[in-house]
Amino acid sequence: LPAKHIDTGMGFERLCMVLQGVKSNYDSDVFTPLIRKIEKITHTTYGKNTETDIAIRVVADHVRAVTFSIADGQLPSNTGAGYVIRRILRRAIRYGFTFLNQKDAFIYQLVDTLSEQMGEVFPELIKEKNLITNVIREEEQSFLKTLEQGLLLLNDLTKNMEGKRLSGAKAFELYDTFGFPIDLTALILSEKGYDLDVKEFEVALQNQKNRSRAAAEITKDDWTILFDKNETIFVGYDQLECQSKITRYRKIDSKKDGKLYQIVLDETPFYPEGGGQVGDQGVLVSAHEQIKIIDTKKENNLIVHTTDSLPKNPHHTFTAKVDVKLRKLSEANHSATHLMHQALREVLGTNVEQKGSLVSPNHLRFDFSHFAKMTDEELQKVEVFVNARIAENLPLEERRKVPFAEAVSEGAMALFGEKYGDSVRAIRFGNSIELCGGTHVKNTADIWHFKIVSEGAVASGIRRIEAITSDAVKAYFDNQATQLEEIKQLLKNPIHPTKALQLILEENNSIKKQIDALLREKALGMKGELEAELEDLNGVKFLAKKIDLEQNALKDLVFELGKSHDNLFVLLATQPDNDKVMLTCYISKELTEKRGYDAGKVVRELGKLIHGGGGGQAFFATAGGKNPGGIPKALERAKDYLV
Repeated sequence: LPAKHIDTGMGFERLCMVLQGVKSNYDSDVFTPLIRKIEKITHTTYGKNTETDIAIRVVADHVRAVTFSIADGQLPSNTGAGYVIRRILRRAIRYGFTFLNQKDAFIYQLVDTLSEQMGEVFPELIKEKNLITNVIREEEQSFLKTLEQGLLLLNDLTKNMEGKRLSGAKAFELYDTFGFPIDLTALILSEKGYDLDVKEFEVALQNQKNRSRAAAEITKDDWTILFDKNETIFVGYDQLECQSKITRYRKIDSKKDGKLYQIVLDETPFYPEGGGQVGDQGVLVSAHEQIKIIDTKKENNLIVHTTDSLPKNPHHTFTAKVDVKLRKLSEANHSATHLMHQALREVLGTNVEQKGSLVSPNHLRFDFSHFAKMTDEELQKVEVFVNARIAENLPLEERRKVPFAEAVSEGAMALFGEKYGDSVRAIRFGNSIELCGGTHVKNTADIWHFKIVSEGAVASGIRRIEAITSDAVKAYFDNQATQLEEIKQLLKNPIHPTKALQLILEENNSIKKQIDALLREKALGMKGELEAELEDLNGVKFLAKKIDLEQNALKDLVFELGKSHDNLFVLLATQPDNDKVMLTCYISKELTEKRGYDAGKVVRELGKLIHGGGGGQAFFATAGGKNPGGIPKALERAKDYLV
């Protein structure tokens, strides 16, 4: 090393603690601004209660780790490093929920404090502050929706446990259904004086992995080597056919696709799947036969071509021909993806980063970092931007084997998480420059037109756009025109179909209001009938009955009963369709507060009898199912809750 040093393992926080003469890292000014902010948000005082103090320290410590990770480009997710970030944040959320009484998102508010404190040394905290704030808030809101339900379920499990150990199968159900990290379940159990059967959990997890693996299992024979060559020469950037010889082949068996074969050529024009772009298809042609190539992938330095049959004589020389039409469509979609990436950064800001993509002949899919649903205006701006670049007839400027540092210094966009070699390939259309190994159009005019077909969320802080170009856009516009003609015919060919539709919708809305009013009137008319059937059981006015009423009207009915009667417990069953059943439970405030009755718990448990489930609040909850035969048993069991 040019500078000699001793690694004490002390770290920045401990160094500050020593220099400031305090007894803990958390008493140094590294943490005190965060702790003061947490005190203010949660209305607590640090140093007064051990449980509260631990929770405050956990939140302060964990928000630092999560904030810096997001600033560096790592978003929470369900896999890899992203899952570590998600688990850290969820642990902090749980401490805030349980020990600081924070039932709503609050940790995101600490990002301001942290960026003010550290932003001078770490400017990325200021630059990415909005993204970090919104990602953490979304993660909090998402996890809080399941946290309370998960904690209730875990509480129910511990109440009904024999002994002090929770089965791993039950813990796996929490993990698989509610996204409860196993370490969080173990921590909560430990706080309650219980432990977890970790081995049983690991068995359940492994069984799930085995099931997934078996569903996608592929067995491969050993390679039959015709002549030893450990790499394939790719010529597909410059030509779509070439003379090739087979160097090796093997048989593969896939549970999904059956018996297939893989072939390696000494030289190939087939692009192997990579960078989001699907592999080429095409044919191998000799004087005697033609073999269809159905996919192309890369395996180490070899380009592997998948086919459903082997040549009769693999020693022949073949002409390898790429399916030109499919390649051209993929090229149009790939080049459009680059232009759309540029457009998103122009419209939404430089916080936008590519997080995944798919480029196929049929469409393109692009995942990117952004914290909010895109507005119609923003989507339109992206479309206009891309189509303007298409109209400019921008030529492809391709540079191969450019030193990585040189390409980046010239403005080429390197994608976070991608691995690049010392030399790279740079693709440029106008001001759009990206490092890319895929295939592209020679001129943006070849894309013809760009159209976004959908935009939505795929994960916290990750949005997805699906779009089409070229032939797919033509088909899309033709389909839209056909649908418009069909609508006009249904509307008796009006000059202004949108106005005609608006009138129909207004008329329909008016009729719906009349129907709702009649249903409410019917429900109120049933009130007296139901009041006459109320039973007095253990000081509770009880009713469990199947009735014929629409769900919204039924809700109005039980709340009207609640206005007239104290200590009311009502369970009503309805059957809107032959295979659909609903349970509705209403419990008076007096019973929820004094006796601990819980309508949500009632419908969750009785919902199992109708092969369904549900939930809600302590005073009102509903469950849906598909087993009408379970209604009598559910109504009968309702009395069991009057304890």
